[in-house]
Amino acid sequence: MTPTLELLIDLIRRESVTPKDAGCQDLLIQRLAPLAFQAERLDFNDTQNIWLKRGTAKPLFVFLGHTDVVPTGSLAAWDSPPFEPTIRNGKLYGRGAADMKGGIAAFITAVERFVENHPNHQGSIAVLLTSDEEGIATNGVVKVVEVLEARQEKIDWCLVGEPSSDKKIGDVIRVGRRGSLNALLKVHGIQGHVAYPELANNPIHRFAPALKELTEEVWDNGNQFFPPTSLQVSNINSGTGAENIIPATAEVMFNLRFSSELNADMIKQRTHAILDKYDFKYDITWRLSGNPFLTSSGALIDAAHVAIQQITGFETVDDTGGGTSDGRFIAPTGAQVLELGALNESIHKVNENIGLDDLEILSKIYEQMLINLLA
Repeated sequence: MTPTLELLIDLIRRESVTPKDAGCQDLLIQRLAPLAFQAERLDFNDTQNIWLKRGTAKPLFVFLGHTDVVPTGSLAAWDSPPFEPTIRNGKLYGRGAADMKGGIAAFITAVERFVENHPNHQGSIAVLLTSDEEGIATNGVVKVVEVLEARQEKIDWCLVGEPSSDKKIGDVIRVGRRGSLNALLKVHGIQGHVAYPELANNPIHRFAPALKELTEEVWDNGNQFFPPTSLQVSNINSGTGAENIIPATAEVMFNLRFSSELNADMIKQRTHAILDKYDFKYDITWRLSGNPFLTSSGALIDAAHVAIQQITGFETVDDTGGGTSDGRFIAPTGAQVLELGALNESIHKVNENIGLDDLEILSKIYEQMLINLLA
């Protein structure tokens, strides 16, 4: 059993359902201490964050990850217990295997090998871990970045170990992400009997034409890096449960994944302009999950392309798809950011898994990137 696999098994056994860390970070502190990594706890409320750093020279290369995992769902649906890592058919099964304890294990062992072979490497290496990525992400990396910025501790290169790969390890790297803006809309009407609609005001009927226009709106056409912005309704709720009552209110939740052609204020203004065309009263609450970010070029992207070619023999593809990641908190500081990790096919599903060979390839790519940048 390889050191990377042994470490991943140890991490999966710890039931770190967000925002719990379950001792994962303590394990990694112990692991990196012999390599002269200094550990700094930066916990906020119920979220545990750790900043592990070796050296003080520039440039600063940071591995970014999260030790928390999503809930398991129905245990009966799993072929083996989600927190009892199990090997079957060349894969390791368990919650967090791909998202993203596999990435963490891979970059820890990559660092161990790199430091052993290059003890006097250039620059500095840090590992930043949070237990708040899979939740609402309010006390994790976003707070740590505030601390780092306040003391002028600048990250030059940040590699996020999120599962970016599609069919094989390293075939896709995320060089950016779309922004994410959430809305909760409450439409106000007048409750009444369905037999007397003239005495009521049906909020569902009032809102329906506006909903059609919102979903058909061409927000932008995207650009060379990002696909067009998309609005998706995630929930509609109304009514009392009775079949003969016109409801007083209707609530609609929707999200926009937006490109760099837009910003949150532009989206809000255009949404209000559409809603205000129609004859109904409403309240709307907005929550910005993150702005779009992009690392279109630079030493980090170049090092990733070369390392993937060196280890796998094929060329990678730069991409900005998928959801959000904690990279959105690092990019505004001026750092180059990319995401490179396991296959994303099984993430957040039952029977989440990572290939044993894939795990070792990923660790070798991480090590090669360190060599290309800091050796």
